[in-house]
Amino acid sequence: MAMSQSYLLVVAFLAIASICIARTDCGGYLYPQFYDRSCPKAQEIVKSIVSKAVAKEPRMAASLLRLHFHDCFVKGCDASILLDSSGKFLSEKRSVPNRDSARGFEVIDEIKYALEKACPQTVSCADILALAARDSTVLAGGPSWDVPLGRRDSTGASLSGSNNNIPAPNNTFQTILTKFKLQGLDIVDLVALSGSHTIGNARCTSFRQRLYNQTGNGQPDFTLDQSYTSQLRPRCPRSGGDQNLFFLDFASPFNFDNSYFKNLLAYKGLLSSDEVLVTKSQQSLELVKKYAENNVLFLQQFAKSMVKMGNISPLTGLRGEIRKHCRRVNH
Repeated sequence: MAMSQSYLLVVAFLAIASICIARTDCGGYLYPQFYDRSCPKAQEIVKSIVSKAVAKEPRMAASLLRLHFHDCFVKGCDASILLDSSGKFLSEKRSVPNRDSARGFEVIDEIKYALEKACPQTVSCADILALAARDSTVLAGGPSWDVPLGRRDSTGASLSGSNNNIPAPNNTFQTILTKFKLQGLDIVDLVALSGSHTIGNARCTSFRQRLYNQTGNGQPDFTLDQSYTSQLRPRCPRSGGDQNLFFLDFASPFNFDNSYFKNLLAYKGLLSSDEVLVTKSQQSLELVKKYAENNVLFLQQFAKSMVKMGNISPLTGLRGEIRKHCRRVNH
């Protein structure tokens, strides 16, 4: 009996340890039960506040999901995106991908405040971002997954990393794929995670060139459906209206489903970085077709890729800190 219990313990440990797939030495490992004893109501608290925020403003689901993505692609999933500028570094909030577009910081502040009251200096801001991303996805009708936990928070930020590492709307397919591969992600992850654009909005300034001057010859992007182009132009003129918002998925903008991929096949992907999944790679095109045909397959892969992304270079063990306030380091 004792031998059987020992065997089960070893198997359980190996199963949990395998979750930690970060590229650097983990110094610990991530697992969903990390706060079960130290802060048993942590996930319940996060879910409650995210639910309230999304009920108040459905767009917030996409905003919180995007925060986690933009965090993980810069120095790993360490909540560096949440830090305000200080005398030691400039905030990632000032980068081109985040300036005037990254949002949801007040929701994270509210979650952190509640968690500090319940369990002082226990739950990291990085884990809050990971949980909020999962809960936002579920609230929009998407899949759920067990979030590996145990990340710690960075004590710095990287404005240059934010400018250089996060895929941009006008990047080529190869540039986007390279940025994913540098994070340990592959083309399957790229296509599946791009499916997050089934919810949320984009600003006129992020796709205007497709409507009027895609390659510098004064012509629109001919991989964008012409009738769709005509619908977009009135609120996205040649000049002005930079901050006007448009649904990334016009078919079901608040539902987390595979209509985004159906739009791509109809050449109605809003961003150039969306449409290149169909026009610039046969392998990604085949994945788009699969997800367009099978919503369950898309949702399953999205969940797997989110766990994989959430494991990008986490700070664990004694590295980093547990911030008291997500916007600033402790000392």
